[in-house]
Amino acid sequence: MAVTTQNSVEYGNTQADPVVNNETTEFQGRMRVMFFTHDQTGTGDAGSSVALGKLPGGKIRVLLGLSRVYVNWTQSSQTLDVGWDAYTDTSGSAVTADPDGLVDGLNVDTAGYFTFEGALAGIKATGGTHVFQSKGGVVLRATAPSQLNAGDDFVGYIVYVAD
Repeated sequence: MAVTTQNSVEYGNTQADPVVNNETTEFQGRMRVMFFTHDQTGTGDAGSSVALGKLPGGKIRVLLGLSRVYVNWTQSSQTLDVGWDAYTDTSGSAVTADPDGLVDGLNVDTAGYFTFEGALAGIKATGGTHVFQSKGGVVLRATAPSQLNAGDDFVGYIVYVAD
């Protein structure tokens, strides 16, 4: 075995001759914040959802490790899923909805502030991030596998990188 010194792909691009430009979602992009608030009106059956907001079109990297949410859902044994609605990618292909594609089963049984790292849905290998490439943007959606009660609160923000 030997000690090695290597470069990440992104840093290696900056050292190449000629230089290979990284996309802004990987290098020197701007962080943006999608803030959302929701106060449940009436009772929602299991599977009720809240559209959090719409990411812009183009290539967007969601940073779930920096995103947070305050949840006060009063139904016992409550969990939270976060995913996306169906959209069209930049090549014109349809992408199916995935209600738990970002966060799957986050335990929100006790009211409080939560980060998403403990329940990331298959995106741990990408550093807790997910890249969307869409023509017209992507609606992010939170789903409650259990009932939502009138007055249940959901407030937070999703951090993403664009341009």
